[in-house]
Amino acid sequence: MTMEVSDDVGPQERRGIPQASGDAESTKEQVVVKVGMVGDAQIGKTSLMVKYVEGTFDEDYIQTLGVNFMEKTVSIRNANITFSIWDLGGQREFINMLPLVCNDAAAILFMFDLSRIATLNNVKEWYRQARGFNKTAVAILVGTKYDTFASFSPEEQAELTKQARRYAKAMKAPLIFSSASHSINVHKVFKIILARVFDLKCNIPKIVQVGEPILEY
Repeated sequence: MTMEVSDDVGPQERRGIPQASGDAESTKEQVVVKVGMVGDAQIGKTSLMVKYVEGTFDEDYIQTLGVNFMEKTVSIRNANITFSIWDLGGQREFINMLPLVCNDAAAILFMFDLSRIATLNNVKEWYRQARGFNKTAVAILVGTKYDTFASFSPEEQAELTKQARRYAKAMKAPLIFSSASHSINVHKVFKIILARVFDLKCNIPKIVQVGEPILEY
């Protein structure tokens, strides 16, 4: 598959399963990319998924009981790619559903709340358990609630960013700071997934300056 993932020219996006609507559409390759989302409770996994798929953000927290599932299709040149996104509730009673989220996933988002460093520390255990079910999926380390994190002192931001980079390096994973409420780097998470899964050239500008929403891959 020959494509390029860029930031300035976004793919045509449609929700749901692709349906042929003409010769050009019917000749497109239909590809499903399963994406798992894991991490502690109340860190914003569902919010990021809903923001990406539906473009909305709900201020009210609704606990994920078990697994949430959503789909979104993007059309890029000669292919329709359907993201099949599986969001696991972060409570420990749902850990037995981890195989459902991780098995056959092409990518796994390991997520943490930038405003709660304990959720970053817990990524290590999430990573260990997820890799037990899927050793080949592309790993992405995603920090959420950047809008809250941005109000932290420069020293606090620098320390957490340093630790997050250390985790990302150990995981051999891109590192992305995001905010669903402020639409920061949400779509770029999935563009980077495309680039990693299909080994495509990625022209999305990197952001490496502490104090900015980090985007390193």
